[in-house]
Amino acid sequence: MLERLFICTDLDRTLIPNGKQPESPNAREFFKQLVSNNRITLAYVSGRDIMLVEKGIAEYQLPFPNFVIADVGSSIYKFDGHRWLRFESWDQNISRDWQNKNPLDLVPLFSDIKECRLQEIEKQSVHKLSYYVALDTDVEAIITEVRSRLENKQFQSNIIWSIDEQVNVGLMDILPLSANKKYAIEFLMKNQKFQRENTVFSGDSGNDLEVLISPVKSILVGNASLEIKEQVRAAMSKMIFHNSLYIAKGGYLNMNGNYSAGILEGIFHYFPEIDNWL
Repeated sequence: MLERLFICTDLDRTLIPNGKQPESPNAREFFKQLVSNNRITLAYVSGRDIMLVEKGIAEYQLPFPNFVIADVGSSIYKFDGHRWLRFESWDQNISRDWQNKNPLDLVPLFSDIKECRLQEIEKQSVHKLSYYVALDTDVEAIITEVRSRLENKQFQSNIIWSIDEQVNVGLMDILPLSANKKYAIEFLMKNQKFQRENTVFSGDSGNDLEVLISPVKSILVGNASLEIKEQVRAAMSKMIFHNSLYIAKGGYLNMNGNYSAGILEGIFHYFPEIDNWL
């Protein structure tokens, strides 16, 4: 019997239906109904900062989470009933990778790379440096050069690449090596005493890839891009833990598998007993 379940989900184009594909009617209402069960702990895992997460919750009438992993895994928050409390222990854990420097200290390293355009100040954070990169450039060469410069300065870093389909631009996030969605989820799992057996993650894009191809039970929603589906399938062929990834295809509760319909479909795949919770 499943006594507790830890649901971790990306927001944009995963739970939030702001992609090109249609959302199944009532899918979000079913999701709300499921996570209202007191056996479930809910965490949003997003590239957004905490203020934009709150904006998304309000705009799309999402259920309020217990935790938020924000800024692509570089910050973690818990809601205490009145305000968001930031996990300082997580900040201390990842700051060592950058020799306790802040992101703006790293900007001069890349000032001559014209293809990299610094994102707006509100899209930077304590442990995240973010750039726009045009999709008609040699992305792999740029990432290789950025990584080389970081290594030369002994900044242990994690470079996350994704695409904003709405405006057709590449997004390059540079974080401390320890700061990503996978490590942040595992930190919360340990903190809240969850195991792989009762934790599930859902996502749709490149910055979810490290979790999707990990031993953590994961769901790739049906509206994910063909590029990500191909990357995931290629990774799956090399994985020894083939049962830890599910790609939503539609059909559960007669829904299409996109966004929250895909999340529910994947959770049912791993935990059929949730049918009784809906």
